Amino acid sequence: MDGIVAAWLRLEARRRGRSLLILALLVAFGTATVLTAVAGARRGGGAVDRLLAVTAPATAVVVPNRAGFDWAGLRALPQVEAATTFPGYVSTAVAEDPDDDPSPFVAADAEAMTTIERPVVLAGRLPDPASAHEAVVTPAYAARGFGVGRRVTVLLPTPGDAAAAISGARTGPPRGPKVPVTIVGVVRSAWYADEPGGRGHFIPSPGLVAAYPDEILGPGRQAPLNGLVRVAEGGLPALRAWLAARGDVEIIERADHLAHLRQVIGFETGCLLVFAVAAFLTAVVLVGQAVFRYATASAADLRPLTLVGMTRRQAATATAGAVLPAAFLGAGAGVLGAVAASAWLPYGTAALYEPSPGVHADLPVLPAGWAAVTALVTAGAAVTALLPRARPAVRRSALTRLALPVPVTTGLRFALEPGNGVALFGAVTGVLGVVAAAVFAAGVADAAARPERFGQRYALMVVFGFDGRAFTPPRPALESIAALPGVAGVLDLRVAAGRSGRVSVVTHTYDPVGPPVPLVLTEGAGPVSGDEVVLALTTARDLGVGVGDRIPLTGDAGTRELRVSGLGFAVESSTTRYDTGAWVTPAAYDTIFTGFKEHGGLVALDPGRDPSAMAARISDGSGGRLLVFPPFVPPQRGEIRNVAVLPVALGVFLTVLALGATAHALFTAVRRRARELAVLRALGLTPGQTRAVVVVQGGVTALIGLVAGAPLGLALGRMVWRVTAGIMPLQYVPPSAPLVWLAPVALLAVVGLALSPGRRAARLPLGAALRAE
Repeated sequence: MDGIVAAWLRLEARRRGRSLLILALLVAFGTATVLTAVAGARRGGGAVDRLLAVTAPATAVVVPNRAGFDWAGLRALPQVEAATTFPGYVSTAVAEDPDDDPSPFVAADAEAMTTIERPVVLAGRLPDPASAHEAVVTPAYAARGFGVGRRVTVLLPTPGDAAAAISGARTGPPRGPKVPVTIVGVVRSAWYADEPGGRGHFIPSPGLVAAYPDEILGPGRQAPLNGLVRVAEGGLPALRAWLAARGDVEIIERADHLAHLRQVIGFETGCLLVFAVAAFLTAVVLVGQAVFRYATASAADLRPLTLVGMTRRQAATATAGAVLPAAFLGAGAGVLGAVAASAWLPYGTAALYEPSPGVHADLPVLPAGWAAVTALVTAGAAVTALLPRARPAVRRSALTRLALPVPVTTGLRFALEPGNGVALFGAVTGVLGVVAAAVFAAGVADAAARPERFGQRYALMVVFGFDGRAFTPPRPALESIAALPGVAGVLDLRVAAGRSGRVSVVTHTYDPVGPPVPLVLTEGAGPVSGDEVVLALTTARDLGVGVGDRIPLTGDAGTRELRVSGLGFAVESSTTRYDTGAWVTPAAYDTIFTGFKEHGGLVALDPGRDPSAMAARISDGSGGRLLVFPPFVPPQRGEIRNVAVLPVALGVFLTVLALGATAHALFTAVRRRARELAVLRALGLTPGQTRAVVVVQGGVTALIGLVAGAPLGLALGRMVWRVTAGIMPLQYVPPSAPLVWLAPVALLAVVGLALSPGRRAARLPLGAALRAE
């Protein structure tokens, strides 16, 4: 009998080679999709930690924002392992890239990129720290045509213009030295990283500052220096105490930023794993249909051999043996596809922190996936071949008592019979996925288009001074701005670095000049009295407090206990995030702080007003003394677009799952109920009415999917969006999506799916079907 099985396998390879090839292709596609998603999730989830392991990362950013800070004393602290400085309010412009924002990071000493934040080199090499004519760039900058070997010209101001710019004055385009610079490398670290959707960064060598100190730091070295610091484990409290003794010095822990990154990447990874599950279910339906059709046809062909002694087990072995090569080769091709597709992963935020981008083979996942897929497909063929081929009984149903046409009654019965459960589940799941994806996409579109979701109800920022020095009288300038047509609100903004216990709290004054700039709150109310404070969400979380709790807030003038009146968002700047900090009244501020780290204003405009035109008008009205610019864009606005990719792709895969499951149910019903349909045809059912049976079955399946899946999808989409809003964070507004198109699209899809099985049912050979056992 083993010889018969071997002969059968050779015959099958010739007879059904095309069917087996299609099966192998389906297996390859499903395997590649699932393994790519699983391996990509594992790779993305570990990207940040793998980058930190090789880049000597900074522990904190120290922001004195004043000249003359004791950096030598900080470096001498026993807990400080490395430190590098960079000038605040200073940037470099590249002549060949006039539309780009100038690079905000210019290293002021040779420790940058060597002892601290030593980046991985993705192409080329690191710059010579002694050369003023070399630079490196981040990948996004290189992708815009500024790769290794590109020569550019760095434009520097004159020493006089540098001094004026540091004091907050407008100086126009750079008029100083034009420095030729060669890009020698493309680099990445947690600090030298691209923002989602950003244009990348140009990072000159530390030698630029050494060669042109007057043009960058000012002739009196008046540019305030900030710094990156790496401390030994457990050394942050001692560093905080040392900084607290030196006045208004802000310290920003990098761990907070990294924790946010891990949250975002964790969400992306979770979406990728859910996508893998959806892809697996879709593959099970699509590949399962092919296996089912092949196995049932093979079992029918093998039935005559059972008359000469072949057992059902041997028949199943023969069927599985024919499927095994297709499963093995298809799964192997899928593994190769997953390796090739790894060049595009990880995606989203994780891709910006991947230390080794490119093709990657996940050895713990790929071989195991190859073996598992081969075993599942082969076992599925064997089990299908072993299933009994009993003819479905025609049961009397309550539906037959309804006064409905026979095609409707029969289609309803086919749709609601137990064998249609997979199709019903697939329809509900598909509608759920489409609705959830549409609702989530609506939330993303709303957040991407509305800066107020990230706390920005202002369109312009104005600078008056820093380090306790105002270069322009603030109040008269703000009052004149508030009187301009088109200005909806103005806020006098003083900023100081406070602390509450061990948590840094960058404190802002909520001091309206005329109509206020509204705060964006998630709960509670704004500060009204001198003993109230509004906390940004991350700061409140770090302190473990909520609305109604009391916190001590300490500054250089003393400590005051304040009641938390609300939670919301603060101000995004070059050194602080919009989800950290606090708002207090001017009276409370003046009892806690003696000066300010920065002094400026926020300006809200009427709807439809052009911020650029208004900025030019304000600046021209001040005789060029005021620096007016648009708000800093939080990186989360780019991150939110990244996280939108997979939920939408997930909805697409669930739709394919629903269509595949419904199509399989329709074809299976026609095959299983062929004798019943033939009896009805013999009793007078026309071919058109026979096709209507299949359409009704599909329509009922779709209707159940819509009724059950739409509300579940709406709830799921809003739940996922709320989770996303908490991760970013952003102001949560329940998203809604116009779904009036869903029902007609589902109907058209069902009619399309029913065409082929309906035509097959209408053309059943009545004699053969009636004689079938």
